[in-house]
Parts: sequence; C-alpha cells; structure tokens
Amino acid sequence: MVSPTTARLLGIAPFADSPRMELRSYSTEDEVQAVITTAYRQVFGNAHVMDCERLTNAESLLRQGDITVRDFIRALALSELYQEKFLNSTPQVRFIELNYKHFLGRAPYDESEIAYHVDLFNQKGYKAEINSYIDSQEYQENFGNSIVPSYRGFESPQGQKVVGFSRMFQLYRGYANSDHAQGNGNPSHLTYELARNTATPIRTQTKGQVVIGTNAGSQRQLYRLRVSQGVTRGGPQIRRTISEYLVPYDQLSYTLRQLGKQGDRITSITPA
Repeated sequence: MVSPTTARLLGIAPFADSPRMELRSYSTEDEVQAVITTAYRQVFGNAHVMDCERLTNAESLLRQGDITVRDFIRALALSELYQEKFLNSTPQVRFIELNYKHFLGRAPYDESEIAYHVDLFNQKGYKAEINSYIDSQEYQENFGNSIVPSYRGFESPQGQKVVGFSRMFQLYRGYANSDHAQGNGNPSHLTYELARNTATPIRTQTKGQVVIGTNAGSQRQLYRLRVSQGVTRGGPQIRRTISEYLVPYDQLSYTLRQLGKQGDRITSITPA
C-alpha cells in the first residue's frame, strides 16, 4: 500500500483508510446498513442511487440472513439499474473495465482479459458476463461470501500484477466522482495501454506530479520500500519483520515482482 502522504496526493486516502466491510452473523443493524451502503457505492461506482431505485427486497433478505453479501452483490449487478447506468449508455469495452473495477476491485491486466469477456458477453449474454466475475476463484479468494468487494488495485498483495496498480488510476477519478458520470459514450480508458502492453505514469490529482509508473520520474530517482516479510507456510506463527529497501526507479518494477513472489507485502512506496 502507498504511504498516507502519497495516498492523499493521489486522492485515494478514503480507500486506504477504510477497513473492509464484512457482514458477520452477530452484526448489528447499523453494521448491516453500513454493509448495504458500501455495497451500493462499490457496485454502482459511487453513483447516487435514489430511494425509489434501491433493491429493497434484496436488502430485506440480507438483513434476515437469507442471502449472503455475495448474493446481494449479484442482485445489484444483475439489476435493471446497473444495466441502465453501465451497459446501455456505455461502450462494451468500457463496460467490461468497470465490471473488473466494481466486482474484482482491480483493472484488467491485459488485452486477453478484455477479449475473453467480449466473447463471453456476445456468446452467452449479460447474466453470464456478470456471474463470471462473482463466481470466479479470484472473487472467492479475496471477498468470499461475506465481504463487500473493494478496490484492491491500490495495494500490492501477493499474486497481483504490479501493472494493475498503475492501470487502476486510469479507472479512478476521485472519491467524489462516479463511474456513471464518466459514462454516456465515454470510450475505454485502457484501450491504448492494453493493446500495447504498457502502463501510464501515475500523477497527483492536483499538480499532476508523476508519483510512480512506467516512464515516471528520472532513472536516478530512488524509492524507499517498506516491506512486511512473509511467513513460510506451515512454519511457526511468528511476528512479521519490517524491512526497508532503497531501489532505483529502473529496478522498481522488477523488485516489486520479486517481493510479491516471495510472499512479502509492500506496506509503503515513497520517494527516497
């Protein structure tokens, strides 16, 4: 995860500071409502949902424990409201980009992922497209049945490609903005990058300063990585140690990949 200072510069502090929302069997009514609110915000890309548009029946089933959080996410995603906001007025590739963002919390990694979902949608339709994310192993491993999906693209967890960190910012336009407001014929945000297998530099929202990313900054720039070292599976449960590395820009991507393979977790990336 980026440092708190960098998170503020990039405009992702609300996500960096917010814990994951999980519905437990002993959750209070306020906690259930918080889960519902977060689910609407995530699935609809922070777009405003009026009271008359809410899926009150699905909300009631969730409160009663008759459906899981995953079922509730599916109900929102298969609703006419989701289709109206993100399918009917949005190009197909942009629609798929947003599905990755809303349900898996990341950006597409490469052109093959887009091609797969274009073919799936054309062959089997809308429902199959939505279910392919929610029924995926990736969804299960990260959110299971009780956690509301969240933006994983702002972190560097084990198994996630580093390029996803940069590309997530092409789909994110600030906590106060909404994905629906960016629609209405707006083309794909990642077509150029995916077709050429490149990544755009990440810039701050205010001054446009390059923070991190392909072609970002000088080749001589050093970055300080704080790393929580992984624990060997099956080994004793010991406290993770924190290490720091000074890495030149041109070795940053390689270093992040190697640390991820080792099971280490990046806790912050800051200019040295």
